[in-house]
Amino acid sequence: MSLLSNWLFAKPRAAQGDLIAALDVGSSKIVCFIARAEKNEPPRVIGIGHHVSEGVRNGAVANIDALQRSISQAVATAEQMAGGTIERVTLNVAGPLLQSQTVNIELPLNGREVHESDLNRIIAQGQTLAPDEAQGHAVELIHTLPVNYTLDSQKGIRDPIGMTGSLLQTQLHLISATFGPVRTLVATIARCHLDVEKLVAAPYASGLACLVEDEMDLGCLVVDMGAGTTSFAVFFDGNVVYTGGIPVGGAHVTSDIARGLTTSLAHAERLKTLYGNAVPSAMDEREVIDVPQVGEEAPENANHVPRSHLIRIIQPRLEEIFELLRTHLEKSGFAETAGRRVVLTGGASQLPGVRELAQRVLDKQVRLGRPLRVARPLSVASKSGGTSFTGLAEATSGPAFATTAGLLAVAMQPELAASGSFGELSSAANMLGRVGLWVKQSL
Repeated sequence: MSLLSNWLFAKPRAAQGDLIAALDVGSSKIVCFIARAEKNEPPRVIGIGHHVSEGVRNGAVANIDALQRSISQAVATAEQMAGGTIERVTLNVAGPLLQSQTVNIELPLNGREVHESDLNRIIAQGQTLAPDEAQGHAVELIHTLPVNYTLDSQKGIRDPIGMTGSLLQTQLHLISATFGPVRTLVATIARCHLDVEKLVAAPYASGLACLVEDEMDLGCLVVDMGAGTTSFAVFFDGNVVYTGGIPVGGAHVTSDIARGLTTSLAHAERLKTLYGNAVPSAMDEREVIDVPQVGEEAPENANHVPRSHLIRIIQPRLEEIFELLRTHLEKSGFAETAGRRVVLTGGASQLPGVRELAQRVLDKQVRLGRPLRVARPLSVASKSGGTSFTGLAEATSGPAFATTAGLLAVAMQPELAASGSFGELSSAANMLGRVGLWVKQSL
């Protein structure tokens, strides 16, 4: 079965009444979703909290104390709405922190059936092939995902358990993350009195939330456009086969506007939201916008510039993002595997014209991705009869919340994230973090 089918039709692993939580730590916002596992009913989202992100730059922690405050406030808001407290979260890893590798494993069977223990042995053997470092930095394995199985030259097998043969060959997708930034993030979570139950690659989580099964099967590129980073994942034949990221996002567009129009970052963000577009139009020259200047409070001191000036600042940066993405994909060798379909998620994807610009630069069919399997408050189940979520407000059901919705999917079905070395060390790391915080507060 594909990843999507496994999620839709498998029973939740959380016990009845358990609270499950997803925490999306981004460069612009922190989002926490809390859901409750119900007997014979879809899990219900009962707590939502989000807060402006402080202390994160380009997907990595830049100020632990500031980030701790932001996370604590987002989690507290979600807990207050849920009427309960959480102890564990499923956490995202985004952008250039991600490294992707494909390995092949062979397991002799000698004519016997394939058992679950055999698949576990393959996973364990694949983990030993994970790199210790990449691009001069230590890395840590977070996912070991089976891509396909071949049994005695029979290809295209998705679940070999119960089948008989002589040789089982497996292709594994190993996703690693830069060790230092990830451990710093986990330590920050520990200072908020939370355990990190699982780390999940952000574009993978976004794909789980937004893709339909045909997109996963036929080939699709998921692009998660965040504020500080742009992450992406290639899905094919029902599985994620490649992941990566670039250290450029929506915040860089805002910074370009602030510099180009000599205004503050806050005003630049407002101008981008109200008047921004990735594609110019004939009307832009005629429309004049007011641009408050840095250090000037009086409205009469604002500059008056044509909207076309703003568009000419926005478009080159977004073109750069998609050109870097296209180059990275071509170098990876997965450009053809991704097919002709692109799904954009993340807050930066909501800027008008981004879809059209991506379609032109990438030369693919593009759509905006929303959390399809995180339903509106009145919905109680997916049309396919499988697992869905209820209780998600309209305001938090757009592309900006796709990653958080996908993290909930993994929290409910941990096997979707498969295995990584992180889980063996996370509890100890969090305990050390909490002891350190207790000592700091006691002195």
